[in-house]
Amino acid sequence: MKVGIIVLKKIVLAGGSGRIGQSLAAFLINKGFSVTVLTRGHTRVEEGVRYVHWDARTLGEWKKELDGSYALVNLTGKSIYCIHTERNKKEMIRSRYYSVRVLQKALETCEQPPQAFVQAGSIAVYGDTHHMCIEDSPHGEGFLVKMCELWEKAFFAVSLANTRQVMLRMGTVLQTEGGTLKMLEQLVNYRVGGKIGSGMQYISWIHIDDVHKLFLRAIEDQSMGGIYNAVSPQPVTNKLFMEKLRKAMRKSWGIQVPAPIASLGSYLLAGIEPDLFLKSQNALPYKLIDEGYTFQFNHLEAALSDLIKK
Repeated sequence: MKVGIIVLKKIVLAGGSGRIGQSLAAFLINKGFSVTVLTRGHTRVEEGVRYVHWDARTLGEWKKELDGSYALVNLTGKSIYCIHTERNKKEMIRSRYYSVRVLQKALETCEQPPQAFVQAGSIAVYGDTHHMCIEDSPHGEGFLVKMCELWEKAFFAVSLANTRQVMLRMGTVLQTEGGTLKMLEQLVNYRVGGKIGSGMQYISWIHIDDVHKLFLRAIEDQSMGGIYNAVSPQPVTNKLFMEKLRKAMRKSWGIQVPAPIASLGSYLLAGIEPDLFLKSQNALPYKLIDEGYTFQFNHLEAALSDLIKK
């Protein structure tokens, strides 16, 4: 009696060792895929994930991982949550640009390239705005906008004949393992969980479970291509976000944080560019809605209730 060998479809996650990458890897494994993460760390196997070393800039042995894989997902990029010194700004741009370019070069060497290349992007491309932005809305101004433009231009500069290209412009990802939500939870716990600055700046958020679902959809849905806003359809102001967060944490009140204090605290205590939490990002997932995608978490209150209890 012959026993069949089940070969799992392989997903390659470039830069998949961060918080989002780790949770996405676990999700994909649970969905029946095998996952290989390209990392600047050493080659190893941990919790069912194979980690392969790369430097995110030059071709190497790692490129063999792409040949015959089902899909490539790129999450590489230095976090914007730092002080935007000239050195950090250069690294934010370079880490994104060079990783995209070297992955494209690697794909061009494949005999059996993956059928999808899914790139994480950012709604920061719209700039500091209160206006509702959809995928073809005008871009804003400032460093982060220019960074996103260079990033997107690099991604779409090369047309890959046998590989779909999808970019998910990410908003504020809400998850239990650190990130923006954890920082704001700390403010609430210290009773300074009121509005930040005017409180009128928008937060375009998305629950981590919807992030997982969107990446899976981008990997598997042959009709997907181009740019998508990966945010919930219900952006909220900072004032409303903090109100909902206090309610989820069962805290009745919180002192508001004036803009100058918020900027100083971000810089001195968190090591984050002073005005990041004061900027407004108001985006709508127009293309996803038009294509009939159903979000698991449409409303902030339900999303926070789910995450805070975990």
